[in-house]
Amino acid sequence: EDGTYLVLYTQWNKKTPRLGSATSKDLITWEKHGPIFQDAYNGKFHNIASKSASILTVLKDGKLVITKHKGKYWMYWGEHHVYAATSENLVDWAPVVNEDGSLKELVSPRKGYFDSSLTECGPPALLTSKGIVLLYNGKNSSGANRDPNYTANSYCAGQMLFSAEDPAKFITRLDKPFMVPTESFEKSGQYPAGTVFIEGLVYFQNKFMLYYGCADSRVSVAVYDPKKK
Repeated sequence: EDGTYLVLYTQWNKKTPRLGSATSKDLITWEKHGPIFQDAYNGKFHNIASKSASILTVLKDGKLVITKHKGKYWMYWGEHHVYAATSENLVDWAPVVNEDGSLKELVSPRKGYFDSSLTECGPPALLTSKGIVLLYNGKNSSGANRDPNYTANSYCAGQMLFSAEDPAKFITRLDKPFMVPTESFEKSGQYPAGTVFIEGLVYFQNKFMLYYGCADSRVSVAVYDPKKK
């Protein structure tokens, strides 16, 4: 709300991927703040593999703005499972954990569905009147657990719904993806199994612009107009 831009990105040291944060006031000059989990729980989760963060936002005055829930910022993150984390300053984050201190898995892959291999977080999560919508990337398995309706190892886009009162409470998700690889440029290049990998969400001129990777080779945009329901 103060005009600061935040990017949560994957740091790579050729050994372990870690989520990092950087901030900017003008989208040109950025200040890096290091790994986001390095201080939480005495560094317990600093050296685990972490990637794909989706921070909680709300649509305000025609743009997506990072918002708080009960005084804290929230984000969803993870590649295989969906986890969550909270922060008071957008730089230092603490993963949501179980009573025994282990990472709390909010959502996991499902046998026989398009997300049978991975449930990887996508663009910023959006707080709505019906709950928190998380757009994510579901990867289909190549083995017996795969969904036969979609190509083995393909990435399709799904949606999850979490409680607005408790962001860690999962409610439901789509059984079928809302975006699948259909175009030639989404099924060729570096990932011919087919990929629509959603990563960026912008609200512009009363429309949602969803940016996604195509077979790890190109970037495209899909447009949703709420007026054309």
